[in-house]
Amino acid sequence: MPARKRSLLAAALTATACLGAQCLALTTATPATAATAATASDEIVSRGVTIPEFYNPPTTLPTSDGSLIRSEPLPLALSLPGLDGSTLPGTATRLMYKSTDSNGQPVAVTGAYIEPSADWPGDGPRPLVAVAPGTLGQGDQCSASMGLEHPLSLNSQTVSVGYEDLAIYRLLAKGVAVVVTDYVGLGATDRLHTYVNRIDEAHAVLDAVRAARSVTGASVTAGSPVGLYGYSQGGGATAAAAELQASYAPDVTLAGTYAGAPPADLTSVTKAIDGSELAGALGWSLNGFLQSDPALRPLAEAHLNDAGKAALTDLSTMCVGDALFGYGYTRSSSWTTDGESISDIIASTPALKTFLDSQRIGTLKPSGPVRLATGVSDNLVPHAQARQLALDWCAKGADVTYKAVVLPGVGSALLNHFAPLLTDQGAAISWLTDRLAGKPTHSNCWTMPVQP
Repeated sequence: MPARKRSLLAAALTATACLGAQCLALTTATPATAATAATASDEIVSRGVTIPEFYNPPTTLPTSDGSLIRSEPLPLALSLPGLDGSTLPGTATRLMYKSTDSNGQPVAVTGAYIEPSADWPGDGPRPLVAVAPGTLGQGDQCSASMGLEHPLSLNSQTVSVGYEDLAIYRLLAKGVAVVVTDYVGLGATDRLHTYVNRIDEAHAVLDAVRAARSVTGASVTAGSPVGLYGYSQGGGATAAAAELQASYAPDVTLAGTYAGAPPADLTSVTKAIDGSELAGALGWSLNGFLQSDPALRPLAEAHLNDAGKAALTDLSTMCVGDALFGYGYTRSSSWTTDGESISDIIASTPALKTFLDSQRIGTLKPSGPVRLATGVSDNLVPHAQARQLALDWCAKGADVTYKAVVLPGVGSALLNHFAPLLTDQGAAISWLTDRLAGKPTHSNCWTMPVQP
């Protein structure tokens, strides 16, 4: 087997092994097509997966951010009956709530709330952690809330792995309530997912906290300590949420934020993922940019050739597994009319450069203590730009705990990125639960000159 195919297979098997995997057999009759806006009565099928009607937003949304639009019981695939009649690790509720996108417009976001069966051992009310998922894809079938019901969805058209379930279950076992967001446009069928849009993601995370407080039967209240947890795309989302909390959600006081491998500088990240196993994420990024700012569409039309345009349409309904096997190691220069890479085009196009600059995380001081972790061998979401975020925050006087995860580099950029998620997850969750319990922390910004 060629080395590149072995690397892709290893990455896929590693992700699957993180779950006590349950496979959902899905129909395969419907071809993959680009997502279109849906009304409440439409049936949407994405790569052979019928998206539940729940995910079709109504035409009229509530006024207040974080307001619940609808909810319903969500069956957890990985659950056990407790001795006292409860369900372990908890009881889940599927959510749709109102948020505000980066253009100031109302938007419906989906997600899930899980009320843990375990008691909170600390003093005071049960805490809440908002989990911001890592990269799952752009098809609605990839959403984290659907991943709780179907940890491994597999058919001839799509492969979706709910790898965030591991962190969610670890938090539930500690008696922490969890709310997970699907982000803008992932799950909800009315628009494309605005992948790595820092404002959309931050708002979705913060509004998920607000929505959780309104769930029937939830033990969390406005007085519950709140933490944020995210790695990779999720790390960027929690980092952005910590920066925007003071201005967007002053009612959501943050006890602590974990931001693992955050893509803080998209210019750097774009260069790194081009030609990697996860090159398809370039297509998700471009699709998201065009969803957020349609004024950029003429630029895309001018620079993308037929193969590039077809790739963006194809990727718009793909999950990570699909993109690994469909676009792994693709060079973006094969998508452009002049053979330039996407990074080169961005660098030479002021409108695109300005848009990416506006997505930079690190220009604001985050609220509350933050733990920023980055693998020193991570060359997919580059270590250097994540470390720079820590430096930027430290310069603003933030309470930063910086953790450089030292692991040897391997031939796979995806594995270099994924390994720190697993090796550091226990420490990250322990740090976060300590903050929720009110234990003090101390910034280690003073050590940055000697930190890798």
